[in-house]
Amino acid sequence: MKTAVVLGSLHDIPLGEGRSYAVDGQMIAVFRLRDGSLRAVDAVCPHQGGPLADGQIDNKVVVCPLHLFAWDLATGCSQSGQPPLTVYPVRADGDQIILGE
Repeated sequence: MKTAVVLGSLHDIPLGEGRSYAVDGQMIAVFRLRDGSLRAVDAVCPHQGGPLADGQIDNKVVVCPLHLFAWDLATGCSQSGQPPLTVYPVRADGDQIILGE
């Protein structure tokens, strides 16, 4: 991702949930952790295409809702032997979610 992209309002994602966004032809899942921090990873599970934004999260991992495989939200590394996810830089700027540098 070459430039920063405004995805929308921070309030579009309740604490402890995720949402998917289409950015430059890719689906990216953005999570708003219970501590208020944001994480962004590939939105599609590499196993069988599950919707990761619908998965369960805590402050460290996302669990795919289809087969319960887990990934570290900070590194994208699988905790269950699956391929890694791409991790994207994401931040809040006031009320806006900004993806990218």
